[in-house]
Amino acid sequence: MARKLKTYQTSLGFFDQAIAAPSMKAALEAWGADSNLFHQGAAKESHDPEVVAATMAKPGVVLRRPVGTDRPFSEHAELPTDLGGRRTSEGHPKELKDEKRSSRPVDKAAERKAALAYEREQRRRELERAKEEAARQKARKRGQQMVDEAQAALDKAEQEHAKRAAAIQAEVETLEKKSQTEEARWDKEKERLEAALRRARG
Repeated sequence: MARKLKTYQTSLGFFDQAIAAPSMKAALEAWGADSNLFHQGAAKESHDPEVVAATMAKPGVVLRRPVGTDRPFSEHAELPTDLGGRRTSEGHPKELKDEKRSSRPVDKAAERKAALAYEREQRRRELERAKEEAARQKARKRGQQMVDEAQAALDKAEQEHAKRAAAIQAEVETLEKKSQTEEARWDKEKERLEAALRRARG
């Protein structure tokens, strides 16, 4: 059974934000808040008929309006042009006035419709998040595959290099032995020839 929705409102950055959600926790999650704005007094349940009507028309969607204004809430609000905020005749910012509770009778059918719409929106968000996570996993897998292929190519090249270096080293050692043999032969030959030369000069 769909949970009954309530309208919650806060001010974050340049915008007032409102949402129809089943709980304060759900509202905080939708706002992306990393602390409990309700305990801090920075968020509250709203009973303003216009705000309630706007959020119930799009349950689960964060609606915004420039902070300090009484413009209607919408999904794509423009930045405020007057950051000082509009003031009431009492000199207090508009958003800090006590909100009047709606005197309209509760429309149970509309409540149920809004709650179901909220659940649909939540499912849509969850599906979006699942698609994004699947795309991230696919990208990670593709990245890992590229790393694995590059590592395999490097390993193969290193093995080939080691094989060639070993062959060259073997050739060097063979030549070194030939060189030593030739030096020994030449030493003997030179000694013999020099002895013959000395005898000839004798």
